[in-house]
Amino acid sequence: MDILISGASIAGTATAYWLKRYGFTPTVVERAPAIREGGYKVDVRGAALDVAERMGVLDAIRARSTDMRIATHYDGSGRRVATMDADLFGGRDSDDAEIMRGDLNEILYDLTRDDVEYLFDDSITGISEDGTVTFERSAPRRFDLVIGADGVHSNTRRLVFGEESRFARDLGYYISICTVPNHLGLDREEAVHAAPGRTANVYSTRQDGNAKALFMWSSKPLSYDFRDTERQKELLAEAMAGVEWEVPALLDAVRDAKDFYFDSLTQIHMDRWSSGRVVLVGDAAYCASPASGQGTSLALVGAYVLAGELAAGGGFDGYEREMRAFVDANQQLGPANVKGMVIASRAAIWFQLKMIKLLPHLPGRDKMIDRIAGAIHRAATAITLKDYQPLQERSQA
Repeated sequence: MDILISGASIAGTATAYWLKRYGFTPTVVERAPAIREGGYKVDVRGAALDVAERMGVLDAIRARSTDMRIATHYDGSGRRVATMDADLFGGRDSDDAEIMRGDLNEILYDLTRDDVEYLFDDSITGISEDGTVTFERSAPRRFDLVIGADGVHSNTRRLVFGEESRFARDLGYYISICTVPNHLGLDREEAVHAAPGRTANVYSTRQDGNAKALFMWSSKPLSYDFRDTERQKELLAEAMAGVEWEVPALLDAVRDAKDFYFDSLTQIHMDRWSSGRVVLVGDAAYCASPASGQGTSLALVGAYVLAGELAAGGGFDGYEREMRAFVDANQQLGPANVKGMVIASRAAIWFQLKMIKLLPHLPGRDKMIDRIAGAIHRAATAITLKDYQPLQERSQA
């Protein structure tokens, strides 16, 4: 089969790898002129670790770990009020891997760049029932299947399933991330300041001379053009106005950021991820939002299961059957987690910081941490991966 994948981020590159391994002929079309670099730190957990190991990239992921050490909370005047280990809530026995999103995508792209055709600086404009696909730049081509791996604002989903508003569930928060100078001299650590309804977080990972500034805040839906970065920067400044600590200096640095990211915290919920010869994977199908901490893991597992079911004959129905409960469990994390990331009142902020300070000294500390981490672990492992055989192994059997 000739299969077109729209999107060359985590879900797209991982799907391309598995399809090629199972004997299909994938082509990837990507709107950007090259693989996207940078991004923010992401976690690979549970079943996704097994997928990474089966791809042979788990050691490479661990080698490029962010190696985060501590997270420190500051009050508005810059006074240190609480510190905790960066991986405190991963659980005592956690094997979770944390890596910059761009680093992970580079690892996956390197697996496929010599064997898979990539069409950069292009995008799909139409998909016919017979599989003919039209592009902005390339000549029309026919494919047996089309896979939308093009993110929460999926162009493929819009073309085939309808407008995003039919499937998007706004969680009531916004997020913005970009690279800023490391003027705090952070070394594999996070610095956090919380104000009612607004949180600022700046961190620096291993082997990175700069830092990442991350802002989250509660808000009613905002009206803006997704392509108007300057307006988005204005909206961020308006949302964080009056917040103390290092926020004014960070907002000044944001003005010059070249990798500025701004979006609502939104989940995608669909009754069906396929229609005709088109199927969706990753955020395009079941975005859990960055608040879940599971978007990357969903993308890796979804790519593995989709390609495996196509190879095993289960098709789109098999993909739905294997993934649905896993997706549901991980999407439930987002609304719960974000309430601990963006705290509504000063009293709740005071209580959270007090608990962080007391936690190392509380009796039964380890059991308490494992109980908190348990919800994430249960969601991350809420699937039993089948052992899909690559083409060469099936032919030898």
